[in-house]
Amino acid sequence: MSDHTDAGTADTDTGTADTPPPARPPARFAYNRHTWKEIAHLLANLPCALAGFLYSVVTVALGVGLAVTAVGLPLLALGLAGARGMGRSERARARKLLGVRVDEPSRLPHRGGFFGWLWAQLKDPVAWRSQLYGFVRLPWGVLTFTVTLVSLIVLWPVLPFVARGLSAADRGMVRGLLSPSDELERRIAELESDRGVVVDTAAADLRRIERDLHDGAQARLVALAMGLGLAKEKLLDDPEAAAAMVDEAHGEVKLALQELRDLARGIHPAVLTDRGLDAALSAVAARCTVPVKVSVDLPARPAEAIEGIAYFTVSELLQNISKHAGARSAAVEVWREEGEGRLMLQVRDDGRGGARLDGGGTGLAGLAERLGAVDGVFVVDSPEGGPTVITAELPWRDRGTR
Repeated sequence: MSDHTDAGTADTDTGTADTPPPARPPARFAYNRHTWKEIAHLLANLPCALAGFLYSVVTVALGVGLAVTAVGLPLLALGLAGARGMGRSERARARKLLGVRVDEPSRLPHRGGFFGWLWAQLKDPVAWRSQLYGFVRLPWGVLTFTVTLVSLIVLWPVLPFVARGLSAADRGMVRGLLSPSDELERRIAELESDRGVVVDTAAADLRRIERDLHDGAQARLVALAMGLGLAKEKLLDDPEAAAAMVDEAHGEVKLALQELRDLARGIHPAVLTDRGLDAALSAVAARCTVPVKVSVDLPARPAEAIEGIAYFTVSELLQNISKHAGARSAAVEVWREEGEGRLMLQVRDDGRGGARLDGGGTGLAGLAERLGAVDGVFVVDSPEGGPTVITAELPWRDRGTR
């Protein structure tokens, strides 16, 4: 017995000396910062779920129960408005403790008057889903709180895995009931953002027109009026000087008319209204500092708004080529993509390249925002050394439609 024991001991010692024992996994490898956040979220589920359940039951019960009176529906609407706030706080809690990235739903569209507000609140799907979330969370909150607390006390080794599984279910519940999953809601949010871009762009255009009028044509016309006044005073005393001043005023009139034409062209060129994109883009290309080949292949003229956006997009791109590209030639192509029903624009140049949407002072980001506001697409392909190819897509709408 003694020999057997000694041999076993010797074998064990030899094995230990020759090969180290396999590394034992650390006992607390799963207790990292994320695990503790999940545990905190699960323990907070019970008080949060209790508060949410009471809020949902009380507001819905009061609103529905008093619906036959004048205060029932307004109370229900207020409860739904508060449910949106409850959903917002739950999304923030999940974002902070569970790392769930859930977009905030779009704001309700403002409809003037009390009844417009009331109707918007009563049919708000985000608020109703938040109420449902508050209602179903109570049993889940009791379960997760109990399981997590018991595991924290007596099932310490498996708690990280329990917390991971329960938190995964929590994440699914948040995404399913508190996210703006409806495509219409996302589209409303996009349209609200696009509307802001359009409003800002229109305001900037109005400021530009006001500045051009004030600093250009208006100042020239004021100087012209003063010059004609002086010429009138000298008409009898010094006819030759008066004639020279009138001649100078005649030149000022020509310059003022040219500035007004340029300003009107910047607002909406007459050639675009009268003859369409082909003639208007050819006129723009003729003013470019590099030779530009223009090709327009359209079966008909698009809607006025789309035609105007296409014109100003190409016009600004050609200005960029003149100022920044260092190109020897350029080309503009415009056509309709029949399958998709899109108006396609492509502007190419053989310049130095390196154009980007996020910098360079070429205004490409502003063009992208303008096209995005009408559901358009703007793509820049401009490697260093060139060539630069910019493609834009616009929705096709027939002329006469809005």
